[in-house]
Amino acid sequence: MSDRRTRQKELRSAKREAEKKKDARKELRRRILTAFGFGAVVVGFFALSAVFDGEGQLPTGYEAFRAQETACGADQPPEQAVQQFDAPDVQDDLEGATAVTATLETSCGPIVIELDLDYPQTVNSFVFLAREGFYDGQVFYRILANYSVQGGDPEANGTGGPGYRVPDEFPADDFVYEEGIVAMDNRGRGTTGSDLFIVVGDASALNPQFNVLGTVTSRQDTLDAIRVVETARRPGFREDSLPLETVYIESVTIDVTGS
Repeated sequence: MSDRRTRQKELRSAKREAEKKKDARKELRRRILTAFGFGAVVVGFFALSAVFDGEGQLPTGYEAFRAQETACGADQPPEQAVQQFDAPDVQDDLEGATAVTATLETSCGPIVIELDLDYPQTVNSFVFLAREGFYDGQVFYRILANYSVQGGDPEANGTGGPGYRVPDEFPADDFVYEEGIVAMDNRGRGTTGSDLFIVVGDASALNPQFNVLGTVTSRQDTLDAIRVVETARRPGFREDSLPLETVYIESVTIDVTGS
């Protein structure tokens, strides 16, 4: 059996196990709610929360993610060093570059991204932050198996950033965020920071109002491994996207060609 087929078989097996665990959690919750009155439900809630992580609560921020097990059997990396900047320094070697790649080392393996130089301010900001070690130790705090995986926020909940805003560099109106596209999340015009997402499914309905960073060019197996990490319902949202094992961005390496 080829390495690719073996890897696909292992990923399918891992996904089946993740689905079994998720079904078991749902059944446990149903039994608790059925068996007890209101007071016992409160107790059951905290018991269920303890199942999700060792601190008795769902991960809603960076420290709670640190309290969980690390995904893919990896070791937990050093804690992030939270940094804030007034603006990104200009990366002189990007001027005249013909190709720029970023390699994200994660708990589940490397992800190689070819940065899109048609979005120069977005790329400059990302390269600056990567070289400053801003992303080291951060987490993918949102995983939607058939949509996207998201990280790059020091708060690990979508509210943090690097201390400055990146100008809007939205793609053309007919742009489609296809699988493999990497883009910067935002909370509206003029709010782009460090938060990024990688499309891993069908995001064709997404409006072209997110700065494009680049495209994943290799190590799809890493994204497949991240996609099958078990998740829970995110409080306040109708989606199972809260990872119950933590996927870290351990480091980011930048390679520039032709500058």
